[in-house]
Amino acid sequence: MVKVKVNDIEVDADPKDNCILAARKAGVEIPHYCWHESLSVVASCRMCLVEVGETKPDGTVAMGPKLVPGCQTPIKEGTIIRTDSAKVKTSQQMTLELLLLNHPLDCSICDQAGECYLQDYTYKYGKAQSRLDEPKLHREDKYHIGEQIALFTDRCVMCTRCVRFTREVSGTAELQVVARGSHEEIDVFPDTPCNNKLAGNVVDLCPVGALCSKDFLYKKRVWWLKHAESVCTGCSTGCSIHVDQNENKVYRLRPRENPQAQGHFMCDEGRFGFKYIHDEKRLKYPRLKSVSASPASSGTSGQASDLSFADPWPTVLAEARKRIQQAIQNDPSGFVAVLSPLMTVDEAYLLASYLKGIDPRIKLTLGPVPIVGSDDLYPKGPKGEPPAPGKVKFTIRAEKCPNRLGVEAVLRHFERSVIHADSLGKSSASAWYVVGGYSSGWVTEKLDQAVGTPSLLIVQDIFPSPLSDRADIVLAAGSFAERDGTYVNHAGLAQAAHASIRPPEEARADGRILMELAGRGGLFNAMSLRKEIGNAIAELSAIASGDLGEHGVRLAKYANQPVGAQS
Repeated sequence: MVKVKVNDIEVDADPKDNCILAARKAGVEIPHYCWHESLSVVASCRMCLVEVGETKPDGTVAMGPKLVPGCQTPIKEGTIIRTDSAKVKTSQQMTLELLLLNHPLDCSICDQAGECYLQDYTYKYGKAQSRLDEPKLHREDKYHIGEQIALFTDRCVMCTRCVRFTREVSGTAELQVVARGSHEEIDVFPDTPCNNKLAGNVVDLCPVGALCSKDFLYKKRVWWLKHAESVCTGCSTGCSIHVDQNENKVYRLRPRENPQAQGHFMCDEGRFGFKYIHDEKRLKYPRLKSVSASPASSGTSGQASDLSFADPWPTVLAEARKRIQQAIQNDPSGFVAVLSPLMTVDEAYLLASYLKGIDPRIKLTLGPVPIVGSDDLYPKGPKGEPPAPGKVKFTIRAEKCPNRLGVEAVLRHFERSVIHADSLGKSSASAWYVVGGYSSGWVTEKLDQAVGTPSLLIVQDIFPSPLSDRADIVLAAGSFAERDGTYVNHAGLAQAAHASIRPPEEARADGRILMELAGRGGLFNAMSLRKEIGNAIAELSAIASGDLGEHGVRLAKYANQPVGAQS
């Protein structure tokens, strides 16, 4: 570490830092457009110009004669950085005035309004009026630039973040700068739209409203959105994300920077793959196969069977609890529970501990682990080939579930091994408790045959399936956006996920269902449960503190594995 002074504030900084990062550690913002931590440095926007000097051995300070770009200027012991001098402020005002010369005044209709760097920097560092008397230049918008991306050319400040991303991270290089001088603009090569699997990240990278997501365009003003920190459940990379919602509807997912997980980005499959949580086909009510005298004790996947306002869950869970205990009492070794790899660690622990607490002879198994193709590595080469080992910057994993390792850790603790439900063949089990949670059809032929027609079948899921159709009891569960809990990704990183919306109609989050089924008092609290799990299961002892922090914690078993999406 080296000592650096930023506006007379002394901080310890990494010698590899530039002036922007060093100033950030001092709590000082250096405005910038073109620089990004995960991209190469071009120093083209000139917004980050600062005064830089050094402390001489005799204690005197020698400042450089000219302003230098903070993104491109390294630091060393005794570096002096000034961001508040008259020279720096004048430069910032002039740069912003230039950027705004031909920028349209359409903040009222721009999707970026409310989270726009041009708005923020103009307010903080710009001038109150423009000296431009001539008409602004107008350029044609480009909706053809990608299936999920629209380019509003007038708004572009030519930071080239998007161009560098497609060249350096995705490796597909669809975007380029065409023309020169005041005529330059972003475009794609002919018949080569920006449709790579990471394309949505250019919208996040764009500091202004030039690149917008067609999926979110004109849907909701960002200041109405409420944000929750969660984990993408699309694959085992376990990307940290922001879930943005308003009035119980999720509008978008955004990557949340996490150097331990995926870095700064996420794939389009995860970004746009959340729509199923609002699908009308979801299970919305718990259901008993045999309708009892009480109308509140039954429901359907579509709508309630009566106009009763009574809560159906107490009746359904009481019946489930009674039938589970009877089934285990009659044939403990014939009771099988299937724990989905989409469950959180907390939910898997609640179900496993409850069932094993009734009789340790019941069998716990792991549900189907969806595998699609092979790991997709980036950046791609000129012919679409994967990068060389050690050059990987992002990975879309073939394992399409977020928590296999976490659920397996619970299974090893209670069952001493991991048994795959698919491997049971045509089972003689007399009772099944099956947990789903998958976004699409997941009941394999082997699992369907293994379950057969037992004396008791309880299904906890979010969509109807062949198993739920013949189940004695159906428990309408929650999606990833409706639950709190803990996920362990492919590299053993345990991350906390937080609920952002409520489940639809009478459906409930899995944690709440299992807490009440197990007869545990109080409300579901993931932090408290993590402490219990960490103390009970040695493999998961890393989560015993309860608070996993912003970036999560690594399980001791996987401490030597590479971190991030590069691994």
